[in-house]
Amino acid sequence: MELALCEAKARLSEIIAAAENGEGVVITKKGEPAVEIVPLRRPGGIDFDKLSVACWRLGIEVSQEKWPADFDSLAFSRRVLGIE
Repeated sequence: MELALCEAKARLSEIIAAAENGEGVVITKKGEPAVEIVPLRRPGGIDFDKLSVACWRLGIEVSQEKWPADFDSLAFSRRVLGIE
């Protein structure tokens, strides 16, 4: 989507909705692209290294229990759920 600045002011809610749905929105100024509005990408997951350091600094004991080697396998899930 490409809009002139004056039009973008009037359609801000629509622009935000488009960006949230993954569409890039270019706003032009005097006919030239000025800015692009894109959805914010937040990093997901846990940084276990940072977590470990934080726990150490706070004096929190971290469990030494390890996940089973086949934890991610379908067979393991079926066993845990009692399907097999």
